[in-house]
Amino acid sequence: MAQPLEGMLVLDWTIWQQGPVCSAMLGDMGAEVIKIEQKDTGDPGRWIVAAGGKDTSDAPNWYFEANNRNKRSIALDLKKPEGLEVVHELAKKADVFVQNFRKGVADRIGVGYAALRELNPRIVYASATGYGPDGPDSGEPSFDYLGLARSGIMNAAGEPDMPPQGISGGIADQMGAIMMAYGVMTALVARERHGVGQEVQASHLGSMAFLQGLSLSMRLMAGVAMPRTFRSHAFNPLWNHYKCADGQWIALAMLQADRYWADLARLIGRPELADDPRFSTMVARAQIADECTAVLDEGFAKKTRDEWMKLFREDDSDLIYTVVNTVDDLPDDPQVTANDYVVPVDHPTHGETKMVGIPIGLSETPGDIRRVAPELGQHTEEVLIETLGWGWDRIAELQEKEVI
Repeated sequence: MAQPLEGMLVLDWTIWQQGPVCSAMLGDMGAEVIKIEQKDTGDPGRWIVAAGGKDTSDAPNWYFEANNRNKRSIALDLKKPEGLEVVHELAKKADVFVQNFRKGVADRIGVGYAALRELNPRIVYASATGYGPDGPDSGEPSFDYLGLARSGIMNAAGEPDMPPQGISGGIADQMGAIMMAYGVMTALVARERHGVGQEVQASHLGSMAFLQGLSLSMRLMAGVAMPRTFRSHAFNPLWNHYKCADGQWIALAMLQADRYWADLARLIGRPELADDPRFSTMVARAQIADECTAVLDEGFAKKTRDEWMKLFREDDSDLIYTVVNTVDDLPDDPQVTANDYVVPVDHPTHGETKMVGIPIGLSETPGDIRRVAPELGQHTEEVLIETLGWGWDRIAELQEKEVI
């Protein structure tokens, strides 16, 4: 059966992560994605060969591969009119155009929304920014780290006495990409229903504010922000994480704490705490949060995490818990592998390569990874011939003029 976006043509004029991940998500769902890159230099994400101080040049380009699968690459000199003509001709056939350059750059070059809409009124034009299309900082450049900073999430991570905490992994870029893909798909549905193309806007700031929807809603409606909490004296010690005898951590998530307290007390070897008035209710435990957390710390330190997991599974108390993973643990987590959240891909250079899978499942029209990230300009001639129908004489002319 056809994939959800099969037959859709997406033009991807993006760099780094926020824009490229959006178009990769569209590609995952079947869209034909053509990545438009500057001749000779390309997306600067191609040249990342280190991470965390470690040289990763012998491995697949993890950064570019993650952000640019399911795409073909066409390399053009967009400073030349012939290069711009190629983009305009592609735009006439495209369903979607995605870009994440600084405000005003696309318009200046000739690939802004107004210009492409004249060529193709049905086009869905998606722009990713740092802080949104309006306001005093709308034209300011932004990277992931600034998205973390401006959105407030740096002061949500960690404990109250810590300074603002960075979060690794390009979280603001990734969330901005997800929200933009959501916007594009919504706009495509609107076009099918109402016959109109439109511009889609997504930003680091808006996406990260939405990611913190509950915390921000509390501030907006209750007038107070959701606080950071100390692990050592959590208001609800059954919503916390604990270190086991082997140094591994286990997490509890029991909002209805009174329902589970007696069973947890029994399992950690302290059944008397079920009837102790200082511990018997959630309100009482909150009053002595330090002491209660210390009791659980002591209890969990008596067994390894595997022993606790086995004990909890075999008990009929129905506790709500799980392991605290590191990213190193994820590739071998049985739930990750069972649901294809990590999948093997046949890479033409590196052989079988594990990649992040598709996080949503569609029973009848699932997405897939059909292509690894392209080499710079790998499909230039192919796209000009197959998509635009141009002949070799015209392609040779572009080559002579160093447009391609």
